[in-house]
Amino acid sequence: MIKKKEKISIWDTVIIGGGSAGLMAAGISAKFGSKTLLIEKNDVMGKKLLLTGGGRCNLTNAEPDMRSFVSKYGKNGSFLFSPFSVFGADDTVRFFESLGLKTKVEPGFRVFPVSDSAMDVLGALTKFAKNNGVEFKLGVEVAHLKKSKKSKLIESIILAGGEEIKAKNFILATGGKSHPETGSTGDGFKWLKEIGHNVTEPNPSLVPIKVRESWIAELAGITLENVGISILVLENSRQNSSQETNDKKEWKKVFNKKGKILFTHEGLSGPTIINMSKMIGDLLAQKKEVKVAIDFFPGVGLDIMHEKMIKLFEANPKKKIKNLLLPEVPEKIYLKILEIMGMDGEWYANEVRRAERESILEKFKMFKLTADSLLGFDKAIVSSGGVDLREVNFKEMKSKIYNNLFLIGDILDFDRSSGGYSLQLCWTSGYIAGKSASNLNSIFYRNSSFVI
Repeated sequence: MIKKKEKISIWDTVIIGGGSAGLMAAGISAKFGSKTLLIEKNDVMGKKLLLTGGGRCNLTNAEPDMRSFVSKYGKNGSFLFSPFSVFGADDTVRFFESLGLKTKVEPGFRVFPVSDSAMDVLGALTKFAKNNGVEFKLGVEVAHLKKSKKSKLIESIILAGGEEIKAKNFILATGGKSHPETGSTGDGFKWLKEIGHNVTEPNPSLVPIKVRESWIAELAGITLENVGISILVLENSRQNSSQETNDKKEWKKVFNKKGKILFTHEGLSGPTIINMSKMIGDLLAQKKEVKVAIDFFPGVGLDIMHEKMIKLFEANPKKKIKNLLLPEVPEKIYLKILEIMGMDGEWYANEVRRAERESILEKFKMFKLTADSLLGFDKAIVSSGGVDLREVNFKEMKSKIYNNLFLIGDILDFDRSSGGYSLQLCWTSGYIAGKSASNLNSIFYRNSSFVI
């Protein structure tokens, strides 16, 4: 019986992954003349893009200082000086505005579409790709990459159904492992290891924190703005977190920042907490006991706070302490502090001793919660880990092992802060790979009059 020959198609450029980086690479590759195919295993593109910025899409960050910008990508950030000089945050804004998407800058230099709609960003990118002739295969899974036996090239990709797709160049944009429900399940890492690339195993990176205190669920939904947030570490090995006898002497503050925090049913979230999560995770991995401490009155000394408390209590001697509220401390948290301290909210102010007032005050300045773990990939904004950056030529975003394989977006081993930095990595690497794969010497005109 003669075996039926499998269908084979041939392209200039094939992109695997229809997220932010993949769509940018596809559109740019086709723009510069390549016959381009984008393969996405979901039935729709950009699932994760639609989640960014809480659905508003934090496009990039307008931080004006390049060194400060690059520092947001952790210890490996220096690899990005060259790529960002080719296509940086300013280029991203110009690119999207040339597509008709107006942008705005919010606190922290965060750039959003004026419409506050991630769907508008996805729509603009998709239209850009289609208008330049990109063809799409949706709902199709790739089984593996097939390397050439004779040269340092990827010969083709094999789809799950057996179809073989050949191309001059392949761009891998399969993402990391955060939000696996969107299709980011680490497929690209597996393929890269199979063909000889070194890959650091991914872990949840920008992710909320789970705490040990079970009562945290009672505070779920509370948001605090501009509070002090510190990471405290017990220097010796992990101890029973309920032992607070030498708390002041044993705990060391290793990091602190002013910012926003959100209480969840399991622990803590919000931009500042999420940006601290990698450090917290690393400390927990070292078997350190870690606490997150909240200061409701950052920048206000204990002496001033104590005077304020005395005046409050003395001015309301017959008022129950549960009603002696300060605007900086939400009522639910204040009542929880009283409960933790064993104080009855029904007590009158003139029944509270000085030492008890000072204890309340100390909680206001350092409300501690015990970090238990980072939440999983399903809650992570991004994951850490990825392909070894020493195996990537960043002038072209090309593999140093295979001459026609390009690696972009979250598949690269960069840590990064929230605030538009992850998407900028996608736009930059996607642009450079798409242009490099096209094998053209065209120049992207970087001025305000440029129109796609």
